[in-house]
Amino acid sequence: MGVELKGRPDASAGGAGRWRLEDSLAELGRLAETAGVQVVATLEQRLERPNPATLIGSGKVAELVALRADTGVQIVIFDDELSPAQQRELERAIGDENVKVLDRTALILDIFAQHAHTREGALQVELAQYEYRLPRLTRAWTHLARQSGGAAGRGGTGGVGLRGPGETQLEVDRREIGRRIAHLKRELAEVRAQRASHRRRRFEEGVPVVALVGYTNAGKSTLLNALSGADVYVADQLFATLDPTTRRVVLPGGREVLITDTVGFIQKLPTALVAAFRATLEEIAEADLILHVVDITHDNVQEQVATVLKVLEELDATSQPIVTAFNKIDRLPLLDVAAPHFADLAPSASVPVSALTGQGVPALIARIEEALTEELVDLALLLPYRRGDLLGLFHQRGVIEREEHGPEGTRLWGKAPARLAGRFRAYRWPPAISEDEV
Repeated sequence: MGVELKGRPDASAGGAGRWRLEDSLAELGRLAETAGVQVVATLEQRLERPNPATLIGSGKVAELVALRADTGVQIVIFDDELSPAQQRELERAIGDENVKVLDRTALILDIFAQHAHTREGALQVELAQYEYRLPRLTRAWTHLARQSGGAAGRGGTGGVGLRGPGETQLEVDRREIGRRIAHLKRELAEVRAQRASHRRRRFEEGVPVVALVGYTNAGKSTLLNALSGADVYVADQLFATLDPTTRRVVLPGGREVLITDTVGFIQKLPTALVAAFRATLEEIAEADLILHVVDITHDNVQEQVATVLKVLEELDATSQPIVTAFNKIDRLPLLDVAAPHFADLAPSASVPVSALTGQGVPALIARIEEALTEELVDLALLLPYRRGDLLGLFHQRGVIEREEHGPEGTRLWGKAPARLAGRFRAYRWPPAISEDEV
């Protein structure tokens, strides 16, 4: 069930970056299929303003009830987030306790619960689910809890919207759930501290970090495999991979970088998820370079690009250089790399690639290296032979342009990450002259 509010910027038909109602509902259908739900009908309504009681108008509610009687649907999924009161009122109007009324947020949370395999991912999803469900704890949910049990969602559609922490929790009072939320937040705070510690260590070592971002199902995991020779799970579905994956890649010039695959973005990304996944998403804001993967073949490519850029802005991850990979060019009949729409989609540096076939991947790696090199600072050093550790560090993290060995040590000319410049300060050549000496 989709609703378009007339005059709302993000729902108006047409315009770059704006989702048409039909396209948004098509995506909701794919989300439903990913969760194991068979879509049998779609309803749309365009309104001047939402109905505070049911979101949709009374006539559309009656149409929904009639459709339920004709088709025997078990689940009604709204494309927009429903308030707890709207959800209860819609369930009351349908009048069948076996019919669940969900929204896009509940559906995405359900898919995340299926795909979170690490402890961190499970904690993040569980927290988001509890915070979403807490205001919805009413007697209307208890029949679902008794019906599905703790293993809901492992098969069939009975568990959609209920997967994750376990349905018996829906019968627990708010105080107990509040305690659980507080416990999860403490555990995630520890995870966040560990991530921050890892980032500091990487910062001190000068290892550049490249964050892979993109709309869900753009091919990020496949591209990570192509770049690193890794074997990350890939599938042609939304949110196939959820837990972050990091791989070490050696660039043609010999520098090592860490490439991190992050959770895919989607329009109307639930606020609860963004908050719960803050520790993971901070990896993007702290990265040295962002690699934006775009499915160039998608019908809504402009809208997807705009959605990703908007999320990056919300994460305050816009100061880093961005390289755009126009992925899946193997699906295009003829590729014109100078096509105007390519340039219009990405004001930053862009490379057409096929993560599946490897076409364009060497050029993309070269562009990543070039972008990272542009962020380096020039250094001229005289390293004594006893500082072989610094010589090795420069070789591993920097770019050597010239190297000479003399009686006093090794002279180097090249570029290194700005974060490492302080480690070499005592060995700059010619030596820095203090103000007193002047």
